[in-house]
Amino acid sequence: MTARTFSQAVLPADRTLVRNVLLAVGGSLALWVSAKITVPFWPVPMTMQTLVVLMIGMMFGAKLGMATVLLYLAEGAAGLPVFAGTPEKGIGLAYMMGTTGGYLVGFVLAAGIAGWFAERGWDRNVFTTALAMLIATAAIYVPGLIWLGTIVGWDKPVLAWGLTPFLAADALKLALAAALMPLLWALLAKFLARG
Repeated sequence: MTARTFSQAVLPADRTLVRNVLLAVGGSLALWVSAKITVPFWPVPMTMQTLVVLMIGMMFGAKLGMATVLLYLAEGAAGLPVFAGTPEKGIGLAYMMGTTGGYLVGFVLAAGIAGWFAERGWDRNVFTTALAMLIATAAIYVPGLIWLGTIVGWDKPVLAWGLTPFLAADALKLALAAALMPLLWALLAKFLARG
């Protein structure tokens, strides 16, 4: 059984196409901004991009979440400086084919997985939200690490470069998202109860 996503609960609409286009454009802009926000952290600075990818999936559902991330990737492929480190590290397809390309593919998978779980009501409880987000986060790392190893060579410390420096920041972002989604549902329920 499929549950309503948060965006469907907040914005029920007869014009679903218009709503979905607006959400996808807004979500792609949120991804753009989140890629540019750098938070000092140990051992490496973090962006808020993976948090936004997971939240888009949870709030929009699988199909719209994936479509939103694909729109973001299309903006980047077209040469817009939407990714972290752009335009300094290159733009367009040249950037996307670099060492972070696999993680970008993982963003699409993660949004779909997080959205699939949200469509089954997993976003209403802290523990199920955390588990869904953990699985979705793994979907970012698998293609990311495979691509990184292919680019730099498997004789290099791929896990030390592409996984371990980011685990603490991702754990923090996962905890934040896991707390935020059930809180948003609770606030929406209170708001609707007043109406």
